[in-house]
Amino acid sequence: MNELQRLLLAYDVHRAAGRACALASVVDVAGSAYRRPGARMLVTDEGQLTGAISGGCLEGDARQRARRVIQQGRPTVVTYDSTDPDDDLQFGAALGCQGIVQILLEPLNFQDPDNPVEQLRRWSAGLQEPALAATVYSTPGPGSDVAVGQRLLLRPDGTTQGTLPPQTSLYPPLLADARAALAAGQPATHHYNTAAGPVRVSLEILRPPVRLTVYGAGNDVQPLVRLAAGLGWQVQVVDGRPAQAQAARFPEAAAVRVLPLAQVGEEPHDGSFALLMTHNYYYDLAVLRHLLPAASARYIGLLGPRKKYERLLEDLRKDVPDAAGQLQGRIHSPIGLNLGAETPEEIALSIVAEIQAVLTGRPAGFLRDSPHPIHPPLRAAAPLVPEGRVEAVCRL
Repeated sequence: MNELQRLLLAYDVHRAAGRACALASVVDVAGSAYRRPGARMLVTDEGQLTGAISGGCLEGDARQRARRVIQQGRPTVVTYDSTDPDDDLQFGAALGCQGIVQILLEPLNFQDPDNPVEQLRRWSAGLQEPALAATVYSTPGPGSDVAVGQRLLLRPDGTTQGTLPPQTSLYPPLLADARAALAAGQPATHHYNTAAGPVRVSLEILRPPVRLTVYGAGNDVQPLVRLAAGLGWQVQVVDGRPAQAQAARFPEAAAVRVLPLAQVGEEPHDGSFALLMTHNYYYDLAVLRHLLPAASARYIGLLGPRKKYERLLEDLRKDVPDAAGQLQGRIHSPIGLNLGAETPEEIALSIVAEIQAVLTGRPAGFLRDSPHPIHPPLRAAAPLVPEGRVEAVCRL
């Protein structure tokens, strides 16, 4: 279960119990920060928290402010500034992040089908490709034709929906920027000078869950499924052995199926990531042959030594001379990162870490050896602190 799934579950529980809630969302970051835009936290009027907007340093203050927002019934923005190390230590937070983080706090009306959590629920349901959510979080106030908390969703097919009216002056330039950000696959913040004054919008990439198919249902697959499912990935386990491919053995998997060797290749591959962990040469060969033309399978991990892949490739070339070319860039053999893994749990960690690196396009080396920041900077067109109504600028 990922963060959003946990947040939605908690929201449903609190709604059923009648506990008033607010949503705290990271909307902008300058410099270094533990969480990035899109991080969210649900807060009840009793102070219960679900999710996180930092490593634990902002949650306490944000909880108090969120409860105040629930009482007042209107959204607001809080800016946390830890760029002054002397003040950071003086006030006891000792963040050491050297960054500025802006948090949008919004009261949630359970009766409103367009409240922020309900919008996230609808927008994320069934998402197969990345989409973009734009959130207005700073406006000049009276006279503006847009309001804090209004949102626009841009889907991969170009269609839009949300609470931001298309007739507003902000809509055309925001839609153009949203298309550019979605095409680049990068979040951003944008500053717009409207007739009423400046407006600031946070652009967030909504990504679908990773869809992972594991061919093989041995004991070594169990810790891998647990770890992958814990990240919110949708994991399907496939094996030709009925005694192994049982849902009771993989309670965290979204699906467990028995697929006899003779039927491999009779249905399209479902998912971008595939692991071959059957410990059966001929089953692996059949699956690999099936995945050859499947361009959607961007990652194919093969458990076993290099010699195994070389033999498989030799057999594949008998029918498909260009097998190596079709697999280039997609096949990972030996599988996993070089962590010195030995146990099934360690091997699972190595494999899942490699998939995460492929997913994010990172080289998976030591961060200490990287000359680049941990997170790429957001493309902001103006200073971070907005000109609109801000409840507080907290020097931590």
